[in-house]
Amino acid sequence: MALHFERDEYSARLNRLLAEMQEQKLDAVLLFAQESMYWLTGYDTFGYCFFQTLIVKADGSMTLLTRSADLRQARQTSIIENISIWVDRVNADPTLDLKNLLSDMDLLGAKIGIEYDTHGMTGRVARLIDNQLSTFGQLIDASYLVGGLRLIKSPAEIAYARHAAELADDALDAALPLIKAGGDEADILAAMQGAVFSGGGDYPANEFIIGSGEDALLCRYKAGRRKLEANDQLTLEWAGASAHYHAAMMRTVVIGEPSLRHRELYKACLETIQAIEEVLRPGHTFGDVFDTHARILDERGLSRHRLNACGYSLGARFSPSWMEQQMFHVGNQQEILPDMTLFVHMIIMDSDSGTAMTLGHTYLTTEGAPEPLSRRGLDLIVC
Repeated sequence: MALHFERDEYSARLNRLLAEMQEQKLDAVLLFAQESMYWLTGYDTFGYCFFQTLIVKADGSMTLLTRSADLRQARQTSIIENISIWVDRVNADPTLDLKNLLSDMDLLGAKIGIEYDTHGMTGRVARLIDNQLSTFGQLIDASYLVGGLRLIKSPAEIAYARHAAELADDALDAALPLIKAGGDEADILAAMQGAVFSGGGDYPANEFIIGSGEDALLCRYKAGRRKLEANDQLTLEWAGASAHYHAAMMRTVVIGEPSLRHRELYKACLETIQAIEEVLRPGHTFGDVFDTHARILDERGLSRHRLNACGYSLGARFSPSWMEQQMFHVGNQQEILPDMTLFVHMIIMDSDSGTAMTLGHTYLTTEGAPEPLSRRGLDLIVC
């Protein structure tokens, strides 16, 4: 069985979940987020693009309802013992199978929490579930129940995050010799992803972001490749991934002589991250981090060029995003606690001058100052 953690760790995670369920008086929860299932049991699949759910009862028993294609996947990657299969067929409604299964588990009339806010739950599935279970029991939105537990990383999880950060550094090391006039984005991207794989890492939960020239002002992946010019800019956002745990980095690399605007924006990015490091510690909130970001950049007249968020929590995630639920945005009262893995990014996109500048890496929070997980500093990279 290919487990990434000791069984004692999975037992501790289940006990934490059961304590929260007892606090909220939940008789069962239906988990649809793949990262929730992975965190709780080790179950590793991309089969969440179809209907599947992990039922966790208040007595600690767990049952997976999935397709036949994932039967062996669950057996070989997880601690789940009870697996029920719904059958692919014309007009199949697996939520009816779910209702019957819940009835067999003596949950009629129960208070049931459901993970609605996840990529493993489509709108159609949500409607089918609500229709099937509306008179079955009391349904509660439990979208953030497991996500909240996952914010604090165990020592074993932190070890994977550290490895992921090493892989992210390796990816940048592989890219830098290729970032030059005439360099091809395709070669750069291949070298970065190849370094992660060669180091024993995984596919990331979303694509690496790469864009040069005017596309350096984008912070999403897009299809198409370009060759670098003698004076150019290249924005990269990528992550090392180890056992699905992520450590992200972000840089805008200048090819040739940086413009005055490049240097101005880089200075603003650096000073803001340095200020954020003073609040990225217990006693502050995620909202405090964003407020620091917004205050400093707005004081420099950059309010039109910054984003409305400046980072987020990272952990074990599955496509289409490596972002956990908690983000650095205005008003977020989530406390910063020790043993969180948090990605802080500065993204300034000046469309007026066509100048891009980004800077960021992943931190491990402690009782005091945050620890950067990257071995690299935050210097401006000029090639």
